[in-house]
Order: sequence, then C-alpha cells, then structure tokens
Amino acid sequence: MPDMQAILQQAQQMQQQLVAAQQELAQAEVTGTAGGGLVTATVSGSLELKSLSIDPKVVDPEDVETLADLVVAAVRDATANAQKLTEEKLGPVAGALGGGMPGLGDLGLPGLG
Repeated sequence: MPDMQAILQQAQQMQQQLVAAQQELAQAEVTGTAGGGLVTATVSGSLELKSLSIDPKVVDPEDVETLADLVVAAVRDATANAQKLTEEKLGPVAGALGGGMPGLGDLGLPGLG
C-alpha cells in the first residue's frame, strides 16, 4: 500500500514546481516576426501582447491590408512561440501530474487544455 504521507509530499512538490513555472512564464517575453523582420511582436509567456514594432518601409497608405496581414502574422508567430515555451516549462510538471497537458485546462493556464 502506498505511503499517503509520501504521496502528499510529492503532490505538494509538484504544485510548488507548477507555481514556479507559471511565475517564470508570466515574466518571460517571446518574439515573433513577419515580413522578414519588418514586423515584430513581443508577447509574454501568459500570451499578453507586450509590444509591436513596425518598420516604416512596410507602411504604405495605399496598401494597409498587407500591413494588417503582417501584424497578424507576427502576433500569431509570437503567440505560437509563447505556447511552445509554456509546453517546455510545464510539460515535465504536467507529465508528473499524470494527465499530461490536456488535463491542465482546469488550472487556468493559457494555451493548455
């Protein structure tokens, strides 16, 4: 029969690791680019858009649709990079919890579940 005290200690350690990983992610910043670097988006590990940089060369008043597409692409790229970072940081902890990444959706973590 498993030792309940040992199981509870292990669960508490995993919870502490999860909280630490969440804090790291909240402070992390990840970039994404489009148009060969003409548009750069920076998002936090919690998927919050932090900044957007647009090279003046790509600004054409006659073609705002291309600029809009580049902005969307850069933000999507940054978001995908942040989600990869989330999986890297939380993957080992999530695996230890037994359910893998899909089971963490109820914990309110961005990009999981």
